[in-house]
Amino acid sequence: MAYERILASAALAIALIAGPAQAQKSGGVLKVFFFDSPATMSIHEESTIAGQGPMMNVFNNLVMYDQSVPQSGLKSVVPDLATEWAWDETGTTLRFKLRSGVKWHDGKPFTARDVVCTFELLQGKAKEGLRVNPRKEWYKNLDSVAANGDLEVTFKLKRPQPAFIALIASGFTPIYPCHVAPADMRRRPIGTGPFKFVEFKPNETIRVTRNPDYWKKGLPYLDGIEYRIIKNQSTAALAFVSGTVDVTSPYFFQVPMLKDIKAQRADATCELMASNVQRNVLVNRESVPFNDANLRRAIALTIDPRRAPSWRRRVTGRTIG
Repeated sequence: MAYERILASAALAIALIAGPAQAQKSGGVLKVFFFDSPATMSIHEESTIAGQGPMMNVFNNLVMYDQSVPQSGLKSVVPDLATEWAWDETGTTLRFKLRSGVKWHDGKPFTARDVVCTFELLQGKAKEGLRVNPRKEWYKNLDSVAANGDLEVTFKLKRPQPAFIALIASGFTPIYPCHVAPADMRRRPIGTGPFKFVEFKPNETIRVTRNPDYWKKGLPYLDGIEYRIIKNQSTAALAFVSGTVDVTSPYFFQVPMLKDIKAQRADATCELMASNVQRNVLVNRESVPFNDANLRRAIALTIDPRRAPSWRRRVTGRTIG
């Protein structure tokens, strides 16, 4: 799934501080903080964003969610490798017409056969299968996928499933090439997307470079993206403050830390946003009654007393908490 517009917007948010003339320029390498070192570069064999995020911009989907819409849904699905699609009257047959002239990064043409191969992998039907297949259950209702020539493909379902298109639009459903083995996709993936894979150094960096032959004319805006793998969140915050990375993650910061970062880096854009992943309990320590340190300790003890051994009390010679 192509994320070139999201990444361009992220770069633009920082560039706007420097003035309109600079903001309109294309080029440059975006340096992004990334929180973990993936096991492989294969989206279809990774189960979390830690393994999938950096490679999403190497691929395309049949369809994708409109990147300008804050909340995705069936109405925000837009074309990608498919130009149009339609259900039959029974709601069990879904046909896609495919885009012509698209090439894989190695120069070979994209065809309907690549779509068939991708979903045979996901269903576990391929001769050379995936080593790990975390989303196989998604496609239990999928009966078959067939190519109708080079530029049309038909999905047949066992029973109606109107939301099936949402699975196809997910960033976890890129189209893989038939001519590249799954084992090679783990190490050096080939896609049709706006960026080409360059290298992966475990626990260090992941790099992608601009695809000069990308079929979406004028995109991507960036020359490349470099993901800096930093597992310690405090170190990552300092890397952003120092300018070592241009973009940091929205998932690991509390309100006080956002204020500290903004105070140290005046050109930073720090905003709270909605997320479907909750990693933190956010407490406004400046508001009554949470400005009481003892109350905050009590909350911490309630959540996980084992993480605060110095707060345990001894009663009749035994440690409780």
